[in-house]
Amino acid sequence: MGKTNIIILSGFVLLKFLLHYFLIAPEYDLQRDEFLHLDQANHLAFGFASVPPLISWISWIIKLLGNSIFWIKFFPVLFGALTIVVTWATISELKGNLYARILGATCVLFSVLLRLNTLYQPNSFDVLCWTATFFFLIKYINTDHSKWIYGTAIVFALGFLNKYNIIFLALGVAPALMITKSRGLFLRKEIYLAIALALLIVSPNLIWQYQNGFPVFHHLNELANSQLVHVSRTLFLKNQLLFFTGSIVVVISALYGLLFSGYFKKFRFLFWAFLFILSLFTYLKAKDYYAIGLYPVYIAIGSVYLCPITDCTFGKIIKPILVMVPVLLFILSFNVAFPNKTPAYIISRQDTYKALGLLRWEDGKDHEIPQDYADMLGWKELAAKTDKAYLFLNDPERTLVLCDNYGQAGAINFYSEHGIKAVSFTADYINWFDLEKEYTHLIRVKNAWERAQELMETSPYFEHSVISDSVTTKYAREFGTTIFIFQGSKVDINKRIKEELNPIKDRR
Repeated sequence: MGKTNIIILSGFVLLKFLLHYFLIAPEYDLQRDEFLHLDQANHLAFGFASVPPLISWISWIIKLLGNSIFWIKFFPVLFGALTIVVTWATISELKGNLYARILGATCVLFSVLLRLNTLYQPNSFDVLCWTATFFFLIKYINTDHSKWIYGTAIVFALGFLNKYNIIFLALGVAPALMITKSRGLFLRKEIYLAIALALLIVSPNLIWQYQNGFPVFHHLNELANSQLVHVSRTLFLKNQLLFFTGSIVVVISALYGLLFSGYFKKFRFLFWAFLFILSLFTYLKAKDYYAIGLYPVYIAIGSVYLCPITDCTFGKIIKPILVMVPVLLFILSFNVAFPNKTPAYIISRQDTYKALGLLRWEDGKDHEIPQDYADMLGWKELAAKTDKAYLFLNDPERTLVLCDNYGQAGAINFYSEHGIKAVSFTADYINWFDLEKEYTHLIRVKNAWERAQELMETSPYFEHSVISDSVTTKYAREFGTTIFIFQGSKVDINKRIKEELNPIKDRR
């Protein structure tokens, strides 16, 4: 790579990091899923009920670095920056010129990835792994060097250990290869050695799944019943256009080039892979962002395909327009597409947010602010008020903090200044109860819509009970969440906990 290429690519990476300093307003805390992933660092394993193990390993590194917000936000941005680098490398492998590389990098930088990379979740690394898997596969087909198919296997396996979503890449690519002349790849020994290598890498997680009764299937079933049931197939396809609006021409160019251009003849299977993968996601009513990892490689291919077209006289006018469109759309969407505005600002412009579908939550209904934003409010307040209740009891060894959901437990554990280890009967927290302690006091954190009967139902089992406080942060999804203090148990709390836990674990 020439010096000019290195300088320009470094500029894109630097710009990526700089932009993220302006995408989250200080009014927002971390998002509920981030707390769960960070807490997994304290319970390292080869698998979890909700996700594979890789993000817990990253969380462990973040913990070693001090668990600061800087490092929590650094890694998803890093994965986004590396996605740009791999896209650039893919364009280079396809013999795209400097303009093609700049176009591809611009399209990836100013896309939905700016939003995705604001959150510490498996999604950012998932997109990187999709992009890198395609890159290594293209490299293998171009060079016939077996090391690249082994690289494909390693990256795919890492993607699997991060998020099972990457299985859809394989489910789309395999039949696409079979129906094109690329089917000859299946006659090569190294293909099967690469598959064996990938299976070897992911085997610890597969063994963990087997030993724990494959909780991934329970999680998928729960996801389908509680969230995916509200997903509209039409909305899924509509949002695909919104994710890379500034790159639509480039992606369409990629699909056209793959189907009709002789230059991309040996990669024609990627046209069918695109259709198969999107069809699978649409049929299964997947969440719209599951497919984001599919696009960077097609942006790379489209950028290369457009190179000779934009070299004509008329093309010289199109060149700057293609680069400027994603930049312009980013500028126009800056005030609505990111959590950089206060809830009050969003409420005052609710029609705009609603028209863009940003107020639609997983329950299929429109709310006052976007769900992710509501999931980033009230956590510090909840932790501080739980700390206050914890200090009131002044008996940490015999106090159990039990929450209604994993977000509450994770937020309390992250923000608590007194080392609280809250738990819940949801997500991975069902495996993190410390039943070696003999509990006599209970701090109960209840959802707003379930708090009414708590004193009446639980008080008889304790000597003293009181409502300590509640979350008052307006527009927080946890608004109204209430903290109850129950002191001096008249029953065996540990036994009651086991009675609650066993049916939940059996179902999983």
